[in-house]
Amino acid sequence: MDPRLLVRQEGLRGYFDEFRRKVRGGELGSIPVVVGLIIIWVIFTVKDSKYFSAANAEYISYYMVGLGLLSVGLVFVLLLGEIDLSVGSVSGLAAALFAVLSVNHGINPWVAVLLTLLAGMAIGALQGWIFARIGVPAFVVTLAGFLAWQGVMLWLLGSTGTINLPDTALNHLFSGNSFFLNGDVAGAYLLAGLAVLMMAVSLFGQQRRRKAAGVPYRPTSELLLRTGMLAVAVFLVAWVLNRASGVPNAMVIFLVLLVICDFVLRRTRYGRQIFAVGGNIEASRRAGISVPMVRTTVYAISGTFAALGGLAIAGTTSAAGQAGADPNNLMMAIAAAVIGGTSLFGGRGRVWSALLGILVIESINSGLYMLGLTLDIQYMITGGVLLAAVIVDSLSRRTQKSSGRA
Repeated sequence: MDPRLLVRQEGLRGYFDEFRRKVRGGELGSIPVVVGLIIIWVIFTVKDSKYFSAANAEYISYYMVGLGLLSVGLVFVLLLGEIDLSVGSVSGLAAALFAVLSVNHGINPWVAVLLTLLAGMAIGALQGWIFARIGVPAFVVTLAGFLAWQGVMLWLLGSTGTINLPDTALNHLFSGNSFFLNGDVAGAYLLAGLAVLMMAVSLFGQQRRRKAAGVPYRPTSELLLRTGMLAVAVFLVAWVLNRASGVPNAMVIFLVLLVICDFVLRRTRYGRQIFAVGGNIEASRRAGISVPMVRTTVYAISGTFAALGGLAIAGTTSAAGQAGADPNNLMMAIAAAVIGGTSLFGGRGRVWSALLGILVIESINSGLYMLGLTLDIQYMITGGVLLAAVIVDSLSRRTQKSSGRA
């Protein structure tokens, strides 16, 4: 019998044996990044006691969203085993397009947001179509996009190179705290309660379906433990943010999109097709999956999230400028996805990797900034963390192959 089916019967020992089996088989999951994140927090807290404060937590939660959204789109692409080098330029172009439409031409900001997202989707779909249908390597297509869309952005911005955004809906959307009772203490706890409720409904719903199907299911005690651990974590975060200004709107949007994308990848036929294509293209074709369709739509998703990330960055800074297409944004977005646990080799990863990865990067950046270290040190440390994540991923794949699980 598969040892995984005995876990629930052996109690606590069964869970320990399952954990040990997964680690030996190279199935590390999010363990390395979580351990690394804890180490980062401990080190910076020892160096500066103000690091573990509500003000710093609020700072991280504000500035992680823009790059985090770029990283979410890249997770979809990396699951195919491909790359999208144009997301940084597309994000800058999206901010410039929104500014031109809303400021220069007076179009309603919400209409401008919709048109901007559609433009990002169209750009991603075009690049995906060239890759999937014509056969041009994704690296070349998106590298050309990286250059071309940056040129379009500079053309839209004009000679000034920057368009300031007035106090519009975009600023409130990504810079305010008005979604939940305008930063009131109850707002953060309401959001935490909704998260716990959704988790409980999902876990117990899955248990009920597995019972009805007659397959092994998690016991109620485990589900209660998981729900309780989540409750402790989210209410602690809510308490910390309430000591500052409450939960930022940008963070609410980011988390909602993560939940939706996670559902799409893990609970829908389309999500399973993405994992299948990333795992084995030929087997996917033989199974009747339209590989060109999957590739094209994944790049459309990446373009949409790049545009949304550009809007978030513009809303946070209240300006659309050349900095929106900073190549470092692309590098950091890719690093976040990989550091969070998404494999560069395709077929393995989750959208929550974007959250964990960008949390690691912003935690490092804020800590180094508080210590007064220069930008070169930040880049060196972030590069080292990225290299460590890729090494762990490679060793994990090698272990899985040797154990017959790859």
